[in-house]
Amino acid sequence: MAIDIKSPQFPESIFEGTLSNWLKKEGQEIKQDEVLAEIETDKVVIEVTAPSDGVMGKVLVKEGATIKSSEVIGSYNEGELKAESDHGEVESSVEKHEEPVEKIQTVKSAKKIQEAQEQSEVSETTETKEKNIDELDIKGFRMGPAAKKLLKEKSLTTENIKTSSKKGVVTKKDILEAEKTQKEIKPSPVLESAREIGSSERVPMTRLRSVVAKRLLESQAQTASLTTFNEVDLHEVKVLREKYKESFEEKFGVKLGFMGMFLKASSIALQEMPIVNASIDGDDIIYHGFQDIGVAVSTERGLVVPVVRNVQNLTIAEIELAIRDLSLKARDGKLDIDDMTGGTFTVSNGGVFGSLLSTPILNPPQSAILGMHKIQERPMAINGNVEIRPMMYLALTYDHRLLDGKDAVSFLVKIKEILESPESMILGV
Repeated sequence: MAIDIKSPQFPESIFEGTLSNWLKKEGQEIKQDEVLAEIETDKVVIEVTAPSDGVMGKVLVKEGATIKSSEVIGSYNEGELKAESDHGEVESSVEKHEEPVEKIQTVKSAKKIQEAQEQSEVSETTETKEKNIDELDIKGFRMGPAAKKLLKEKSLTTENIKTSSKKGVVTKKDILEAEKTQKEIKPSPVLESAREIGSSERVPMTRLRSVVAKRLLESQAQTASLTTFNEVDLHEVKVLREKYKESFEEKFGVKLGFMGMFLKASSIALQEMPIVNASIDGDDIIYHGFQDIGVAVSTERGLVVPVVRNVQNLTIAEIELAIRDLSLKARDGKLDIDDMTGGTFTVSNGGVFGSLLSTPILNPPQSAILGMHKIQERPMAINGNVEIRPMMYLALTYDHRLLDGKDAVSFLVKIKEILESPESMILGV
């Protein structure tokens, strides 16, 4: 019995998706809950699973097509593949016995023609090889049985064979050198194709990249974005991290990184300045009573921003564990819709890629985003003395419709003060 395969019911925030990949082909056996296809949306990759065991039927929607929620994309036949195969073998056997004599003779004739063609191709190949060897005689070269045998095995042309013998005798060494030369000058199929069609290649955007591009343009068009900068001395953070990193990892099973401290510092600053954690809704301002902070993560499919929930209630260890779990899910394409929605603030770390300074783009309806950058040692004036310190530029992009310059600068300075005295996060002062 043929059963429809439908795309899942999309959440309200997702209107359509792209069928990015069929993992099963027509006629293949499928098991219950086995992934049949992947649908890429602007937020996550949704898997289409098999409701029960059976055999894959028709594929109605091709890869790359845009689909809606609960749309029929294919079908499958419920039951075991073995039964299908046995039935097919019986029908095939019956058909063989019922074949007319004319059909059998036609098949035999076609087989003889094919064998004759194959024999002709072999003969032509042999003649070509013999011709190559004859050409050696024309060029005045002579060779022994071992060299002739190697020449046949390598299927070389005579153009690149040069004898190293004064008597003009081709040796096995000469043939191996000719093979090496021919490989070096032979153009790669990829390069040859590139010469024919040019070095440019046109490919469609993935659903994720297309939506990200659209959202970034909307962010720039719909917000009054402005960026303010500062720098933070991470000497005390590095000292604290170096002192406790081994015991921290041993106790909590996760490394003590910089991101956990930055999220905690951001949460404290957001609690002191709730306007930065607010968002605009029409003519109203919504003040969120929680800090759900998004963490920008780069994946093979593009940039995604999973959200760490209720950061105000988490310890640094709990924040690090949450970031690790979300990062692993993001890289494996296993993020859920809930993992991606509802953030009130975002932290983006371009420093992992070597960025020294940047202006991050807002993630609406959020009103601010913090940009971290590369830690670089620089000479700084400390209490009248010049010292080498690990410095990082911080960037805060904010929506000027909601935040004044004073608010944005004060918020960034607050984060700087917390990170330069990290014990304050632990003591709560």
